[in-house]
Amino acid sequence: MQKNKYTYVWVSLVVLVFGIIFIPRIIDRLQEGTVVQNDRMNLKGDNERLAFVEMNGKKRKVPSFAFVNQDSLMITNRDFDGKVYIVEFFFTSCPTICPIMNRNLVELQDEFKEFDDFGVASFTIDPENDTPSVLKAYAEDYGVTNMDWHFLTGDMKDIYELANTGFSIFAAQMPEAAGGFEHAGLFALIDKNGFIRSRTDKFGNPIIYYRGAITESEKVNDHGEEEQISILKRDIRKLLEE
Repeated sequence: MQKNKYTYVWVSLVVLVFGIIFIPRIIDRLQEGTVVQNDRMNLKGDNERLAFVEMNGKKRKVPSFAFVNQDSLMITNRDFDGKVYIVEFFFTSCPTICPIMNRNLVELQDEFKEFDDFGVASFTIDPENDTPSVLKAYAEDYGVTNMDWHFLTGDMKDIYELANTGFSIFAAQMPEAAGGFEHAGLFALIDKNGFIRSRTDKFGNPIIYYRGAITESEKVNDHGEEEQISILKRDIRKLLEE
């Protein structure tokens, strides 16, 4: 009986020490949002360097491209050398995710307006409709002010090759889909040297692309997928500071 008494005392002491040491840390993490955001999203923290996305053991770079922008100027991948930028595939008449994606990109534009080495490449998957003049009006409607945000159009075959093979971001004509096209609402993050970069998941694997069709304020969509605009902001800043 005496032995059990001492056992209870030691257990109580251990619990007390645990509470003193760890509970304040847990409270701090809850206040900072790290438990809710980092743990729930299973993504590694902000202190780690962004990973290179690889294929067959090689770091993936943006493939060479040359398309006409909203000002009827020829823009190539070389025009983004020395810049951190986002790549998206969209179309101006999209009735579903594209408006969300481009409002998110405007938010990123405004977040990094003091940087002259941040840009966006928006490739239309409906080049027959999305002429330079249509893209120009679209950019103006969304309040695009960044001179390095290019809305790009050109040969449909080349655009789909760039999306599906170059980036492995799905895009296809589908008459039964809303607007006549189906595509993934993803953003690719590109560093100043043209490499595709991202943070990693809890297993150390790159997440590759960021969800672009969920707003930061929305937090979670109807499918239970969490927004990644907040982490994208932090990761853009990491690459700008590299």
